[in-house]
Amino acid sequence: MSYRPIVENVTEASSNQKDGLYEFIVKMVDGTKCRVFYHRYPEWKLTNISRLLQSPCPICRKDFICKCMDNFAGDIGQQIVDGQYLDKAEAK
Repeated sequence: MSYRPIVENVTEASSNQKDGLYEFIVKMVDGTKCRVFYHRYPEWKLTNISRLLQSPCPICRKDFICKCMDNFAGDIGQQIVDGQYLDKAEAK
């Protein structure tokens, strides 16, 4: 069975509006949490994603650092855009 990330909630963890850097905590439906970094200039671009080590990786089941979420950065990034979470961060 292949993993399909589904974004449940996105909260802004920190931002540097001067430089256009934003950090979000993304909670998935399966309980996995990821830290996602965006750069805003010249347009929104996902620069890095990493899984928070609160539960084992849903893909490889490792309980330590892995790069599995990098494979799903495009899907997760698109769900963040579709959910208009970036627009909410920009409005602050």
